[in-house]
Amino acid sequence: MTITAAISQSTAILLERARQAGFTTEELLDIVAANDESRLERAATEHFTYEDWISYAKEHGEPLEQAIREGYRLTFNTVNGLKWWLRYKYDIVAEEDYEVGDGRFNGLKLNAAQIAELKQVIARNWVVIDEVEGGHDSSVQDRVIDVAVRAKLNES
Repeated sequence: MTITAAISQSTAILLERARQAGFTTEELLDIVAANDESRLERAATEHFTYEDWISYAKEHGEPLEQAIREGYRLTFNTVNGLKWWLRYKYDIVAEEDYEVGDGRFNGLKLNAAQIAELKQVIARNWVVIDEVEGGHDSSVQDRVIDVAVRAKLNES
């Protein structure tokens, strides 16, 4: 059984931003091993900088190298954080490519592989509502889905 690395939303956003900026898995692993965040300067934005990215992950026990190599699950998502993550991961923009409602994203257009990945990555406080599930043709490649905050269940 593969154990997926659990990382914070902030760490994941910075990781996906670096990938969007053209950093390869090997380059990112090299940067983390060398503890050299300065090499990520070209990926920094007005909202996201890398000055404490590696030290934050180490401080909070986030297996950053495993997340880069094998993938990850987010420990928690906020609406705004998920919007940023979707932007950097899939290059889709809120209110242009999908609608944002109260604790919900409607009309995300993703392919089957992206939907499967999203289901694995988003925090457990969110749920993917895939209209193809439950008897429809799941082989359809491009689909429209909704993502919503999952109601908290009473755990007795």
